[in-house]
Amino acid sequence: MPEFDFRAPRLFVDAPLAEGASVTLERDQSNYLGNVLRLAAGDTILAFNGREGEWQATISGRKRPDILTITRRTRPQDSLPDLTYVFAPLKHARLDYMVQKAVEMGASRLQPVLTRFTQVARVNGERMRANVIEAAEQCGILSLAAVADPVPLARYLDGREPQRLLIFCDEGAETIDPLKALREVRADRRGIDVLIGPEGGFAEEERQILLQQPQILRLSLGPRILRADTAAVAALALVQAAHGDWARERN
Repeated sequence: MPEFDFRAPRLFVDAPLAEGASVTLERDQSNYLGNVLRLAAGDTILAFNGREGEWQATISGRKRPDILTITRRTRPQDSLPDLTYVFAPLKHARLDYMVQKAVEMGASRLQPVLTRFTQVARVNGERMRANVIEAAEQCGILSLAAVADPVPLARYLDGREPQRLLIFCDEGAETIDPLKALREVRADRRGIDVLIGPEGGFAEEERQILLQQPQILRLSLGPRILRADTAAVAALALVQAAHGDWARERN
C-alpha cells in the first residue's frame, strides 16, 4: 500500500486527472482553499475524482485559488468492498454522522429504506453525497460510495439480488458472539448488505418478512441497545473484520 500523506489537504474534483491537466475550481472549493486553509498560488494539495487515483496538484490564481495544475500521481485508484449499507434515515446531524462513518468504514453503497417506524420520510440526497465526499477527502479514501434514492423496505427486498448475504441487525435476536457468527457464515464474494433499522426498531411483520429472505444472517450487536448511528459503526466494523478488506490478508 502506498504511503499516505496525512498532512496534505485533499480535494475531490469532478474532472479528468492526468499529468499536466488543468482543473478549474468551483467557487466553494476556491473559498475553502483560500479562505479556510489559507493556501495561495504555488502551494500544493492532493486531488482525486473517484476514478483515476490520487494526484498532486499545484494551485494557481491571482487573487484567489482558481486552477489546479496536476503534476504527478501519488496513489493508484483502488476499489471498495462490495458492501451496501442499508438503513432507516435519521434526522439531520445524526444522519450526517452516520453517512460519514459508513464511508469511513468502507461501504460502497448507501441505501436508505423506509420502515414502519422510520422517523424521517424525506432524505436530502445531495446532502448525503456531500457528506460522502467530505468523509473521503478527510480520510484518504479514493473511491466514492454511491448514494441511492430511498425506497420502502418491501420494495428494497423485492429488488435485491438473492445471492447476496443480507446481515439483518436485529435488536430482538439472541445475544451471541457476533464476530463468531459472521465468520461461520459464507459470503461467497457475491456482495454483502448490512441492514440497520430505525430508532423504534422493526415492526413484527417486517421482521417476519426479513427472516424469510434467502442468504440471511440475523445478528445481535450485543447485550445493549445501540442508537442507530452507533449500530452502523459497530455492524460495519464486525463485517469488515469477518468478510471485508480488514480480513483480506487473513483470507
